[in-house]
Amino acid sequence: MTMVTTLAENIGKGVVAGLAGTVAMTISSTMEQKLRRRPPSLAPAEAAEKVLGIGTFQSEAAEKRFSTLVHWGYGTGLGVLRGVLRTMGVPPRAATAAHYAAMYGGNQVTLPALDVAPPLLKWGAEEIAIDAWHHLVYVLATGLAYELLDGER
Repeated sequence: MTMVTTLAENIGKGVVAGLAGTVAMTISSTMEQKLRRRPPSLAPAEAAEKVLGIGTFQSEAAEKRFSTLVHWGYGTGLGVLRGVLRTMGVPPRAATAAHYAAMYGGNQVTLPALDVAPPLLKWGAEEIAIDAWHHLVYVLATGLAYELLDGER
């Protein structure tokens, strides 16, 4: 098997695994939202709106649909990183740690830079823990799904 074929197959597995991770994160965050009676976070959609130059939406419903698309697209697409890491020979546990660092670290740089969320140091400890938890759920579920698709344990 060529390196290109291996990479393509692993990216495909990563996409499916990213979808599984997004499902897990959605369940986790939806449960937390209901328990705390808070609205869903629009930060990812607000960041995408700024990057894409989107000013306004025709309705609140349209903005919510866009937010949902961003959430699912971002989470599913970020699964590609898992496939790339494994193609590079990074072992499963290290790939999970690197995936988490890239995803969570990227959010902590990008969202404040786009003025969508305050820097992490301005959050309370509870909010940091909850956000870190949801992202951990994502990478663990993505990693598990990837390794199952890859036939390893």
